[in-house]
Amino acid sequence: MDMANVKLSPEEIEYFSRKVRLKILHEDDDIVLMTAPNEEQLVDIIRELISEKPMNLREIHLILSGIASEDKIRKALAILIDRGVAVVGDDGRYSASLE
Repeated sequence: MDMANVKLSPEEIEYFSRKVRLKILHEDDDIVLMTAPNEEQLVDIIRELISEKPMNLREIHLILSGIASEDKIRKALAILIDRGVAVVGDDGRYSASLE
């Protein structure tokens, strides 16, 4: 992934990745198996992420890698914008709407 547009530190990426909570199906010393989020869960996850810190698509995708495709993330962001709970700035960063 092109890291040129990513302004999150490795620590921030880890922090936000840990905040994403999914249903655990199986966990042992070697592996954790979780369900993928459905569309509404993904919308909620992304809303929480951008409520804490404005992020661009690449940053959101980096945090959610292995959980959601870029297309699903784009769709969730479009839903958030349509609902008026997210805005995109001139810099391409998505953030929670102030309304």
